[in-house]
Amino acid sequence: MDLLRVDTIDAARGKLEDVCGSIMPRTETVSLHDSIGRVLARNIISKENIPSYRRSIMDGYAVRSRDLGAAGDMVPSFLKITGEVLLGTDSSGLFLEAGQCIYVPTGGYVPDGADAVVMVEYCEPFGSGMLAVSKSVSAGENIVRVGEDVAEGDMLLEKGRRLRPQDIGVLAAAGITEVPVFVPWKVTVISTGDELVSPEKTPGPGQIRDINSYTIAARSTAEGLEVVRTVSARDDDAVIAALLETAKADSDVIVMSGGSSQGKKDMTAELIERAADCGVLTHGIAAKPGKPTITGFDKRSATLFIGLPGHPAAALIVYEQLLIRLWRGMTGQNPEITIKAMVKTNIPSAPGRRTFQLVTLKDGDIPEAVPVFARSGMISPVSLADGFFEMEENREGVKDGDIVEVHLWK
Repeated sequence: MDLLRVDTIDAARGKLEDVCGSIMPRTETVSLHDSIGRVLARNIISKENIPSYRRSIMDGYAVRSRDLGAAGDMVPSFLKITGEVLLGTDSSGLFLEAGQCIYVPTGGYVPDGADAVVMVEYCEPFGSGMLAVSKSVSAGENIVRVGEDVAEGDMLLEKGRRLRPQDIGVLAAAGITEVPVFVPWKVTVISTGDELVSPEKTPGPGQIRDINSYTIAARSTAEGLEVVRTVSARDDDAVIAALLETAKADSDVIVMSGGSSQGKKDMTAELIERAADCGVLTHGIAAKPGKPTITGFDKRSATLFIGLPGHPAAALIVYEQLLIRLWRGMTGQNPEITIKAMVKTNIPSAPGRRTFQLVTLKDGDIPEAVPVFARSGMISPVSLADGFFEMEENREGVKDGDIVEVHLWK
């Protein structure tokens, strides 16, 4: 039996980057309504000032600040009301002279000649067309200047931004209704094993419900990737080989779970070797969990193969560290979300292997990282975990009081 010739996880990443470097994700233009959750394919520059006119942020009266002097409750200032700004109408012809004021609603145009807006709460009509103002204001008060929100030529959003609802609002404000985005990779997920049954079935003796095809597909969808199909297959060489050929025709990524270690029916490496013209790139990584990981690449169809361990925690962590990280890197996204936390117990690492430790986080001045241990095949500890931290290959472990960087489950 051949022993796994393992790569470090950094070497495994490097091999994936080398084969995929010339195959950047495609781009397309979508409507603003369809862009939520998509990843920007280029920088977005504003072509106009926002706002395009001086805008009031309060209901009140446009004034010249020097006309109010030391206005107060006991000694108000009196101004002549000479007009009213109506929302949605052109008020650019209005002009404010000394001793005058003009009513302006929230969001309304501030007339030329005015340099401030006094809130309506401090104003009271007095006599015929006069206004008593009981508060002074400073120049610029309650006014948003032209381009103060966004100036023409400003960077609105950078390439690699995964669009959130508030980003959609920024684009709408700038009059941008079509957005250049990356086309998400299409993913086929194949979970293999004679022991697997679908979740709606009751497992018999020696059987378990399929977990990984659901978790990996869900993680792909959460990242914005497109899941073409999920399949649970028996350990049948011909059946799985046919599935791979079908998936190569319509998928960018084929993820196989199970069948990647050195057991009797573990055929993933051989199947990838036959299906991918570049063959197997990595057969095993120096990581715990995750050692029996396989990668490959078919240049002709531009299809990436990832063979994941059957252990649910290992499968999710390796998928995150290899495929999700690769997608984010190729689309200019931030790699991942992390938070610093303190461990309150000694935790050993696996000598010579990158060790990933699941943790939950407890609130505190510095969050506490509480280890979660998941034995092979267990899923509930994985669900409890908020994320994981890494221990490098040459590190013996972490000690009580050490600060670690926790990679949060997204």
